[in-house]
Amino acid sequence: MATDIDLHLGRRLRRRRRLLGLTQQQLAVQVGIRFQQIQKYECGANRISAARLWQLAQALETPVSYFYDGVAEALETKGGLPTAQEVFSRKETLDLIQAYYQLEERPRRRLLDLAKSLHDSKDVAA
Repeated sequence: MATDIDLHLGRRLRRRRRLLGLTQQQLAVQVGIRFQQIQKYECGANRISAARLWQLAQALETPVSYFYDGVAEALETKGGLPTAQEVFSRKETLDLIQAYYQLEERPRRRLLDLAKSLHDSKDVAA
């Protein structure tokens, strides 16, 4: 059974891996394990040992403390709105940001206005 800390470490692992543009397979090869193990770490199904966390930090070129950044806040907001870290670790968020910045300036502004109006109309309907 995954604990909240296991889930947090897994999210941070996924976020860093994606920011570096690595696949689970590429990261797994670097630390000498199978990609399925990376999957299990990322979803919190398996705990990450201290030694493995050290290897992952080395492979991802980050200090071990990176994985614990924001853990206190994540534990406090459990069940509430997702934290910024959680939002930015989602693949759909990264895909949306990449697609947004591939647009020219005018379509970007129009898309932003649309998103704001959808949010505003949700508030009015409530």
